[in-house]
Amino acid sequence: MTTAQDVTRRLAIAEYRVVGEPPEPDLEGLVRLAATVCGVSTAVINIIDDRLQHQIAAVGFTPSMCSREDSMCAVVFQKPGHVVVPDARADDRFADNPFVTGAIANIRFYASSPLITPAGIPIGTLCVFDEETGDLSPADSAALAILAHQVVDVLELRRMTRALQASNDQLETFAAQVSHDLRNPLAAVTGFIELAADSPELADAPRAARALARAESAATRMERMIADLLEYARSGGAEPRREPVALDGVLRVVMEDLDAALRRSAARVAIDTPATVLGDPTLLGVLLQNLIANAVKFSAASGVPPYVEVTASPISSGWRITVEDNGPGIEPDNRESVFDLLERGDAHDVPGWGIGLSTCRRIVEAHGGLIGIEDSPLGGACVWMVLPGAGAELPLPVVALH
Repeated sequence: MTTAQDVTRRLAIAEYRVVGEPPEPDLEGLVRLAATVCGVSTAVINIIDDRLQHQIAAVGFTPSMCSREDSMCAVVFQKPGHVVVPDARADDRFADNPFVTGAIANIRFYASSPLITPAGIPIGTLCVFDEETGDLSPADSAALAILAHQVVDVLELRRMTRALQASNDQLETFAAQVSHDLRNPLAAVTGFIELAADSPELADAPRAARALARAESAATRMERMIADLLEYARSGGAEPRREPVALDGVLRVVMEDLDAALRRSAARVAIDTPATVLGDPTLLGVLLQNLIANAVKFSAASGVPPYVEVTASPISSGWRITVEDNGPGIEPDNRESVFDLLERGDAHDVPGWGIGLSTCRRIVEAHGGLIGIEDSPLGGACVWMVLPGAGAELPLPVVALH
């Protein structure tokens, strides 16, 4: 009868995708090492589900499968776990087993160490055996246990690599869809702006002409940003451009794009960023725009006129950039978990990309930097980033942008 524990084990095994697949070279290497360390010619990695024992990598014989009832490892892989048996004929657990009696094989010496997943689920063993009686020294027995842990590490690495690839594929699909969805209305907006700009009535309306020129410039920047973000997503988010980027120039563009939103909320933003960092100007712009928009949003939600300070200070490894606000702040217990959020939450009424702090962290880490949150002297939150500098340089002039 299949138990709940069997179902849990089966699901855990399925995540590793090794049953029925060709042996992995890394797993075969660990099996050979186990045989060498233990001084035997045969070793195997057994994966045990509710019905069968699957030999996924072996040395000394061709891996196959057998029923769980015939398996020696199925007797011990859950409890007591690590086992060393000098002569299986003298052990009540194995004396009648077909691998011992000669019905299948003539095993005498047997040792195994369980494969335990990080979730604590036993899924099989790393097993060594021989047709001659034998034993393991304490050091060799400990080495077998270590190698069993290494087997699980290899399986986990395979699983996480597949998950990462799936995540990157989803990111590319999402970015392509967002790119398509944004480009259609953007093309319409740009077309209407061009029609309006060509209107003869604007000859007597210089203010409207200037506003349309700004709108056209913003639409052009948005098109470029969409293209750059799509390319970044297609690369898996791992390879941003590397060039010297003056933060004051990036922030000029950010403030231009946030101008209307800042005016609506009566927000003030003070900027002191005499820094040139090494990175991707588009991604850094998205990062700073998101952080400033969030700071304004949460400050306004707390009922105070939003005030935000963006500063940059030189450190030995580059620059420390901070975005501080006078909002409600973030509780210490939540300062790590907020970086796991992938949606906008209640930020739909705030202009900006709404890409979430998780993507902010991804951008910073892709640049070789760090990001975190602490209290701000302004009373709210201080999001700090450490980014690499662009080399020796003279300080840039401080520019007040808003």
